[in-house]
Amino acid sequence: MSVFSVSNQKIDPTRRRAVPTKPDGSPDDNDRVEIGPTALAFNEWAEAGLTAPNLERMRQYRLDRLVGQLRQHDYAGLLCFDPLNIRYATDTTNMQLWITHNPVRACFISADGYIVLWDFHACDHLSAHAPLVREVRHGASFFFFESGDRLEEHAGLFAAQVDELLRAHGGDNRRLAIDRIENPGLLALQALGVDVFDGQEVTEFARSIKGQDDLAAMRCAIHACEAAIGKMQNAVAPGLTENDVWSVLHAENIRRGGEWIETRLLSSGPRTNPWFQECGPRIIQHGELLAFDTDLIGCYGSCVDISRTWMVGDFEPTAEQKSLYQTAYDHIMTNMELMKPGMGFEEITQKAQRLPEAFRAQRYGVIAHGVGLCDEYPSIRYPEDYEEAGYDGQLVPGMVMCVEAYIGAVGGREGVKLEEQVLITDTGYEILTYYPYEQRLLDG
Repeated sequence: MSVFSVSNQKIDPTRRRAVPTKPDGSPDDNDRVEIGPTALAFNEWAEAGLTAPNLERMRQYRLDRLVGQLRQHDYAGLLCFDPLNIRYATDTTNMQLWITHNPVRACFISADGYIVLWDFHACDHLSAHAPLVREVRHGASFFFFESGDRLEEHAGLFAAQVDELLRAHGGDNRRLAIDRIENPGLLALQALGVDVFDGQEVTEFARSIKGQDDLAAMRCAIHACEAAIGKMQNAVAPGLTENDVWSVLHAENIRRGGEWIETRLLSSGPRTNPWFQECGPRIIQHGELLAFDTDLIGCYGSCVDISRTWMVGDFEPTAEQKSLYQTAYDHIMTNMELMKPGMGFEEITQKAQRLPEAFRAQRYGVIAHGVGLCDEYPSIRYPEDYEEAGYDGQLVPGMVMCVEAYIGAVGGREGVKLEEQVLITDTGYEILTYYPYEQRLLDG
């Protein structure tokens, strides 16, 4: 099959053996192609009384959300290259991190719900479990590594396919939303008379409201993540490197069917101030703080984004360590009370607890942000940043928000990072993350 071929046939579903199903409705087949949670995760969720998502229903809900946004904006279709948007639309994966910088996958969703997936060559089988994907094609690669001096040629061939789909499903409507695209592809589409619009608004608004199965998937992913955090905390000991500790979270996430971690935000001692120092070979010492932000993509591709700070060793915290921790704790607990439906983003900015002056210079980038398959819309800024970067909107039921704080003074020895993940409900909020705080740093 050529890299530019069109396949109108999915993998024959009859090739799949009739097998029992797992709690999420996926085949309980040891040789299955699609990824998913392991038996360890399912057993832990059962013990915790958690219900796995119904994947078929979750996939349909997500498609309906995207189609609703397309119709609202009168777009004939949506073209996605962002691998997380492709995941949302199709629930298929393929080398997710590699795809972020090698855009060989794309997905077209029409306003009537017809999905075409362009995948890497010889990868048709990876979407065999996804009946909402109606066609698998090839030829979405037009970046220099893949195309060299044939960029325009390859982009033109791809654009012709998109043009054909627009005419088949949109008629005279030439309005196409695109989340992101390489320049040759954009130019080729415009040369064909396609009216291009920003697709990120479509995907971010669609993804911002979680359905019941999105939330079930997220609760399961959080439980798995917190089990992994517990293993990581048990491993913390003076004399280990930051990398030794961080590797436990990765390993335990993968053991349960999680997927990857987006950052390396774990640091200890003086490397906790300022924040955003990535974990490395530093040897952890008695009596110092260790802080981390999970930024973890767990089971079902759900993001678990929480932060904790721990004491290292059996050591009495200093007054300064307790003060930093208490300030961070009070900050997120106070601001969580603003997480309720109808609250405007600017209103939250103005009503949120002001940081003490000593900690404003090194404040975190946001008071709160949305989360789903990754950090998502919205982003709610501190007052100091609102004029430059803030925007307004409203919290609505079904959004999931992360409320966070970093507390560390310029020139201070250490800092504290805390973050909680909450669901916006009809009446307020529900905390989704349960991992305990460091009581030694709160006492007294």
